[in-house]
Amino acid sequence: MKIFKILTLFILLLSINSCSVYNFTGTGKIDAKTFQVNYFQNNADLIEPGIERTFTIELQEIIQNQTNLNLTSSNGDLLYEGEITDFRITPMTATSDQTASQNRLTIRINVRFSNKNKESDNFEKSFSFFHDYDGSKQLVGSTLSEALDVIFERITQDIFNESLAKW
Repeated sequence: MKIFKILTLFILLLSINSCSVYNFTGTGKIDAKTFQVNYFQNNADLIEPGIERTFTIELQEIIQNQTNLNLTSSNGDLLYEGEITDFRITPMTATSDQTASQNRLTIRINVRFSNKNKESDNFEKSFSFFHDYDGSKQLVGSTLSEALDVIFERITQDIFNESLAKW
């Protein structure tokens, strides 16, 4: 009976200890308590007003939703900063009358990540993704919103994975 109690206690301690090494988001143990996301400027040749604010907020939200880090406006243990460097619309397929039947919106964002507690994690990298939409539609309203949702969801997840999940 005493051996059973010791074995049960050992398994319990082992399982509790292992929870600090990995969590469900894949971030493992983060050596930080706070993070800061500076405003991402829009330096693309083609400017779409407001996307820099939308992107900055979406990056803040993915980190808040997938970690227990606290957002701060200054002196964060983790710092994300950068700029939108490309916002490009490209015709993808043509019709018989030489008009685009499908267009592609591509957005590229340059990110600088700094970890005060582990400088070997620091990086500067460009992330991009695209969304195809019907060539007969203008890139405004719900078409633009859908494209930005798809693109920003992918880019923010890629940034999260590169900086915290190490995938």
